[in-house]
Amino acid sequence: MIDRAGLAEFLRRRREGLSPSEVGLPETTRRRTPGLRREEVAALAGVSSDFYARLEQARGSDPSESVVTALARALRCTPDERDHMFRLAGVPVPPRQVVRHVEPGLRELAAHLEDLPTLIYNDLGDVLYTNALDDALACREELRDGNVYRTWFTCRESRDHVPEADRARLSAAHVSDLRATYSRRAEDQQITALVTDLAAHSEEFRTLWDRHDVAVRHVDLKDIQHPTVGLIRLRCQVLVTPEVDLRLRVLLPLTAADAEKLALLRVIGAQRFAETS
Repeated sequence: MIDRAGLAEFLRRRREGLSPSEVGLPETTRRRTPGLRREEVAALAGVSSDFYARLEQARGSDPSESVVTALARALRCTPDERDHMFRLAGVPVPPRQVVRHVEPGLRELAAHLEDLPTLIYNDLGDVLYTNALDDALACREELRDGNVYRTWFTCRESRDHVPEADRARLSAAHVSDLRATYSRRAEDQQITALVTDLAAHSEEFRTLWDRHDVAVRHVDLKDIQHPTVGLIRLRCQVLVTPEVDLRLRVLLPLTAADAEKLALLRVIGAQRFAETS
């Protein structure tokens, strides 16, 4: 059901918060009100000025899904703002596109974390970035798969570096994390295909999936039994960027001894890279 008053207020605030230059219009000194004019928003969205004016006045006919989409684009809404506008307008919220690239700012941040194992993946688990230390820690010369969840549940070798006592807990964390994505993208064929594939190849996944646990993991503990430097105890910190549904996962050493092992692993990884280049 449409929230006319809420939609009118949202449209007005978005319009007043935009400058002409942000939407490709020339700046002038004759503007009496802040932001864009109503007729400018209407023109950008491809609707009549009268129709848009009535929306801001909380009256008139209900906007269609295509009109709300055009208004969100004209008002330069973020994904969260767009979803909010759809709910106010009483139309189905469209599924978000799966992000398959890392924005420059996030990539630059990851580049400054070269002393820590760092990985960036989207909410489907597709790996979009790893640094050299994370590759060395995970022995990725042997294990190359582009998806965090598929690797864990379908590739037995991926668990060889994790103590057996920790595997069930990590499996449950992976599934509850994926459940949260599924709840947001239930109509998305990509998440449906991923869940179907994992269920077909892993009985453990099927059992955990049926529990319906839902949670996005932000902090965890992770032990890695590396074949060269031995056991490394790490704190797993996951930073989520809600606007684009990307996760920056950083592993931090728990003790000074663990930090020393990471430093050694970084040297070993660099030497291995030099030998193969």
